[in-house]
Amino acid sequence: MSHAVTIRRAEAHEVPLVLSFIRELAEYEKLSHEVVATEQRLRDSLFGPRPHAEVVFACLEGEPVGFALFFHNYSTFLGQPGLFLEDLFVRPQARAHGVGKQLLQWLARTALERGCGRFEWNVLDWNEPAIGFYRKLGAVRMDEWTTFRVSGAALQALASAPTPASGREGGGGG
Repeated sequence: MSHAVTIRRAEAHEVPLVLSFIRELAEYEKLSHEVVATEQRLRDSLFGPRPHAEVVFACLEGEPVGFALFFHNYSTFLGQPGLFLEDLFVRPQARAHGVGKQLLQWLARTALERGCGRFEWNVLDWNEPAIGFYRKLGAVRMDEWTTFRVSGAALQALASAPTPASGREGGGGG
């Protein structure tokens, strides 16, 4: 049975639904304890004067069953913007209906329409179903890159650390 999948942008009044999808994703990834986002934070960062990310919903029969949250990054090597997919989640009952693939196709088209040179995302290394799915779509694992993160107290410490008079910085590669 074929189901009509539609993709549409989230609207400000749907922040509670966005947060619900974020929590469902976190539960699936066994990371619920890390979710500290609030409706107000999401409202401000997604729909405020300077939105930092965008959200789209994938709908079956008009009902949101999946979401994607994404934003632009930049590649110095390409000299072009890129599109970074922060989160993608499809509710279990809606899987195997092409919802995830259509979300990724929509994002790929959006990246091209916006002049992006690449479209990237991260996946947890234990999530074999997702890794297999992404490979079938032509995505390539970037094994030579390791993600680093500074957050919370470490971010505060780094931001407030005295700046040395001289030092040697390493390259990031873009």
